Amino acid sequence: MLETIVFSTLNGILYGLLLFMLSSGLTLIFSMMGVLNFAHASFYMLGAYFAYALGLHIGFWPALFLAPCLVAVIGAVVERYGLRRVHASGHVAELLFTFGLAYVIDELVHLFWGSIPVSYVPPDYMQNALFTLFGTDYSIYRGVTMMIAVFMFAALWFLLKKTRVGMMIRAALTHGDMVGHLGHNVPRLFMGVFGFGCALAGLAGVIGGPLLNTEPGMAQTLGPIVFVVVVVGGMGSLIGAFYASLLIGLLQTFFVAFDASIADLLGVIGISVDPYGEVTGITLASLAPMTPFILLVLILIFRPCGLMGELEP
Repeated sequence: MLETIVFSTLNGILYGLLLFMLSSGLTLIFSMMGVLNFAHASFYMLGAYFAYALGLHIGFWPALFLAPCLVAVIGAVVERYGLRRVHASGHVAELLFTFGLAYVIDELVHLFWGSIPVSYVPPDYMQNALFTLFGTDYSIYRGVTMMIAVFMFAALWFLLKKTRVGMMIRAALTHGDMVGHLGHNVPRLFMGVFGFGCALAGLAGVIGGPLLNTEPGMAQTLGPIVFVVVVVGGMGSLIGAFYASLLIGLLQTFFVAFDASIADLLGVIGISVDPYGEVTGITLASLAPMTPFILLVLILIFRPCGLMGELEP
């Protein structure tokens, strides 16, 4: 039991940090630009595939830095020649544009890399044991992934809260004309923010691809969960996204690890029911994929602003 708890906690934190790495870029883009990017998970997928392709020629670590840069360039081009043109038509046009862009990226991935998973793995030495508990190894790569995610959170928080650049970009969202009159190029700022947010998604793909499998359906798998993280944490709240990611990661991991049924849970509090009933026979493992969306519904009912968000007046 103790072994299950320890490793479920570690795996839940790891999965939650991966979700944060992916959702942080979306949170940044929304908080700075007010754009909800439906293609964000597709940039995550591009990061994984770019790292795989580059890694075959230049190695894993150079690809770790170059792949997010390539994704950032693509994101900046998308903002400059796509989003900027539809921005005047409002948020609905932006949503439709990014929704269509996600399908375009997915089809391009199928075209270049096929429809089966690719063999994208970290270096052999990164798969060695970082430590061993209860006879089970925990790899160096998993530890490095946690470290990168925590560093990303600290760096983004410092950028947004403690630097002039962060204050200037936030001001450009609500007082763009005034920032422009002060001599700053607001469209270029937004292009940089969108490209940087896409780069964060690409970095999540580079790190998460070897752990969660690199295949054409990876964007559809995590895309909806990323939006759940952003809403549960609070729209535009970086700290909220961090908390929500860890919460969802731990809940899903523990639900899978402790495959108890609803009848078992009721039995703990002294209620005896049919363990094979249609409802009471449902297991936590079967509920795990629905956990983020159940949490989303509960948050929207009881706290619509999210964990760390603020209700608009």
